[in-house]
Amino acid sequence: MTILVAVFALLALAAVFGALLGFASEKFRVEGDPIIEQIDALLPQTQCGQCGHPGCRPYAEAIAAGEEHNRCPPGGETTVVALSELLGREVLPLDAEEGSALDVKRVAVIREDECIGCTKCIQACPVDAIVGAAKLMHTVIADECTGCDLCVEPCPVDCIDMVEIKPTLGTWSWQRPPGVGSKPDNLIPVVTL
Repeated sequence: MTILVAVFALLALAAVFGALLGFASEKFRVEGDPIIEQIDALLPQTQCGQCGHPGCRPYAEAIAAGEEHNRCPPGGETTVVALSELLGREVLPLDAEEGSALDVKRVAVIREDECIGCTKCIQACPVDAIVGAAKLMHTVIADECTGCDLCVEPCPVDCIDMVEIKPTLGTWSWQRPPGVGSKPDNLIPVVTL
């Protein structure tokens, strides 16, 4: 009989404390800032740190707090335009200091004959653009690579190069002059062959 009383007493205490915790979670709920969520959704989620922040979420918080919205090289000009439209700010050119690598698109290339298969580059890549297995050759999926350089430093044999991608007729796009809005209706690109 004593055991049943103790079990019922514990169940009653659990129910009371559960109700108190449920009430406290509703009463003291902290709502997140919806603008931070919207900014974070526009960022490329590469977590590369090229903006000067450890990831996309901290950069979104900094933008919401007033920091410039043009420091994301993987997102490029399209992200800057989208952020400008969301925030009602002026379209800025990609930050020269942070975005200098984007002026010329680059991609990582692994010299496969020198690769020892250590997987350190795979672990460092924020977008999973490197494939391979331990003690086997690795390679980069060029279409997935953002050119963030994060795989270069961890490589113990220095077999990763950042190579410039030359524009082709299929990849060439018109670069808007500074100060032109997000919808340049009056600009027509001319390609000479």
